[in-house]
Amino acid sequence: MTELSVKWGFLALSLLTAASLAGQEGWEVSLAVGGDEVMVGESLNETSPGYVYVYRKDSGGPWIEVQRLEASNSAAGDHFGRTVTLAGEQLLVGSTILEAIYVFEKDGSDQWRETQILTASDAYVGNSIGRISAADGDHFFTASWANSEARGAVYVFERDPTTRRWSETDKLMGSDVGPNESFGMSIAVEGDLALIGTPRQGNGNGAAYVFQRDEATGDWLEQDKLTLPGTSPNSGFGAAVGLDGGVALVAAAGLDIVFEFSHDDSTGEWRASLILQAFDGGYAGTGLGAALYFGADEAWFGAPGASAVEGRVYMMDRGPTGEWTGATKLIADDLAPTEQFGTNLAVQDDLAAVGILLDDFELGSVAIFERQDGGWLQTGKVFKEPDVTFASITGVQVDCEAGAAGAFGCSDVDLLSFLSLADLGGGARGVNVNDLWGWTDPDSGGEYALVGRYDGTSFVDVSDPLNPRYLGSLPIPEGATAGRWRDIKVYRDHAFIVADGSGPHGMQIFDLTKLREVTGDPVTFEEDAHYSGIASAHNVVINEETGFAYAVGASEGGETCGGGLHMINIQDPRTPVFVGCFQDMGTGRQNTGYTHDAQCVIYHGPDEEHQGQEICFAANETALSIADVTDKAAPVSISAPTYPNVAYVHQGWLDDEHRYFYTNDELDELNGLVDQTRTLIWDVADLDDPILVREYLADNASTDHNLYILGDLMYQSNYVSGLRILDISDRENPVLVSFFDTVPGSADEAGFGGSWSNYPFFESGIIVVTSRMEGIFILRKRARTVLQ
Repeated sequence: MTELSVKWGFLALSLLTAASLAGQEGWEVSLAVGGDEVMVGESLNETSPGYVYVYRKDSGGPWIEVQRLEASNSAAGDHFGRTVTLAGEQLLVGSTILEAIYVFEKDGSDQWRETQILTASDAYVGNSIGRISAADGDHFFTASWANSEARGAVYVFERDPTTRRWSETDKLMGSDVGPNESFGMSIAVEGDLALIGTPRQGNGNGAAYVFQRDEATGDWLEQDKLTLPGTSPNSGFGAAVGLDGGVALVAAAGLDIVFEFSHDDSTGEWRASLILQAFDGGYAGTGLGAALYFGADEAWFGAPGASAVEGRVYMMDRGPTGEWTGATKLIADDLAPTEQFGTNLAVQDDLAAVGILLDDFELGSVAIFERQDGGWLQTGKVFKEPDVTFASITGVQVDCEAGAAGAFGCSDVDLLSFLSLADLGGGARGVNVNDLWGWTDPDSGGEYALVGRYDGTSFVDVSDPLNPRYLGSLPIPEGATAGRWRDIKVYRDHAFIVADGSGPHGMQIFDLTKLREVTGDPVTFEEDAHYSGIASAHNVVINEETGFAYAVGASEGGETCGGGLHMINIQDPRTPVFVGCFQDMGTGRQNTGYTHDAQCVIYHGPDEEHQGQEICFAANETALSIADVTDKAAPVSISAPTYPNVAYVHQGWLDDEHRYFYTNDELDELNGLVDQTRTLIWDVADLDDPILVREYLADNASTDHNLYILGDLMYQSNYVSGLRILDISDRENPVLVSFFDTVPGSADEAGFGGSWSNYPFFESGIIVVTSRMEGIFILRKRARTVLQ
């Protein structure tokens, strides 16, 4: 018997967002256990090869790393470790980029050594062989999802019992599988039976194909096709499968159900004989069966959506006559909401490993359990510390020469200094930086960067840009949870700070003049006031001309205003007062007027009808929303234009004349709607009828995030491409003139690593840039040079 579990995020119903998947570091993508070892695959590295980490329990102590495996022909981004499968005393590891399976065996010193490389006879680049695998006895099955015009195939290899060498013996395809139906997303093998899941078939109704080996010829022949009764779109049926004792289990994780099938010897057909569900009732969205183990008269079902998405594992016992006799629930230590325990799992004898997909801000970890006294006890938790990307650089300017400033690609942008995450107070595992803003001391002229972290706010004196000084941190409020989104704005020498996905965070208010007093070691600050009219919010927008703040994307408590503009009078910064809501109904993904970000100004553009009014230009996910909020008791929608191939209207900024508004769409590149980074240029001379006059396309396909405009320059933070500076003196025809790559070695493609934001508004001309896993860069642009 063997089984294969599949990551919950790969289900047809897309239980994980594209954003969260793209954020994955790739640790614990695959698991295997055997003997006294736990094997964990880290396959999604892009700037280094993939690895498989081998853990063994120290005598009487913790689980420790004893070996790290990689392919003999390893290369950065090779996706080695995509699948890890034990076949007796051999370990088989898949690499979908190298299109190969690597066989490892123990040597005399108890170390795994590569002994063979398996490839398919008809393989070609892009087949993605080694994506999912399973083994039993001397048979090994591995999936190739992209095979045969994306219909998928499963290759069968057989091991010679004498030489212990593997050779390809068969290639399996479902008889009626169409393109992109994920044939081979799950595989289970027991003796001469194989079960192969196809969860995206038939609009997500799913299917599982049964193959049986012909003893005379050795060929594997399709015997039956298992399906759900009726129609159940997006059920995820077939996302995980198992075989034991001639009984099949097929998970429909989208329905939170696992189906048992038995073979009818009289008809030769497989029939659904039982439905298995969580014994405690659970609730919709648990994802029960997202991962599955079936063997030794017990079954384990991962339910990563259970209990506020903390995740649970349900275990069921099976009696000698096939009846299910008992059930228990497994919980890892110190789980938090959204961490998704149970996304994948591996079990053998008295040892089990269960993945926690989003532990420590998506870095992931693995909980290890051992059977003791008839029950399962967690005896360890293993994880990989994030790599230290770069050490801080201070005291000397690094000029951009021959296309590089040290390790960083550039053009006409010099590196003045760099502070790493560790030197910004970000020591906890998984903590990254995100947004930032700036403050200039009106008395001294000193310049300060206010840097968001997942778990607080860092304050950095950048007055001497060659020698920036970390002054200290403002932690999140008591009762709030750390989260990846934080936003900061400034009004009257006070910082206003919100966070999304952070529970009862509210808006922190901090007196920035206290930064003048820090002369020694970094300080842990306390907020000076707190606004609890909201709980979490994605951003805060401030119009410094009027003294009004707008919390947007509010959720999880308080007055959310449907995620639209939650308007606050902050003219007395320490006594904020709620003054009303504005929702541009019909916009946003839920049509509630949800606003992701905005810019609110006293309008002085060419539209005379609206001059002198307070106008908000808001990025509302599905549309650009333009509204008059002068009268807070009666705000008015002016227009809500959209555009072709909209994925997610994210953020934007006006030019100095209020004639043009430039927006970015965060998800159009990732979703394949455009092939190059797209900036949308709106002529807003008539606010009632904005015109999309151009889509500017960059020279790569990096995901764009925040952009700001100062004079004739637009400063874009485009994630893995870093900072991109465009000349917009011809407003409808931007020209790339400078750049600085904060993530060298990473391909300029869609994804969410790299530069989150930038602040180009300091009088000194320095530009402060945040880069998520790296830290902050302090840069200076040189004179204009056209690159494009």
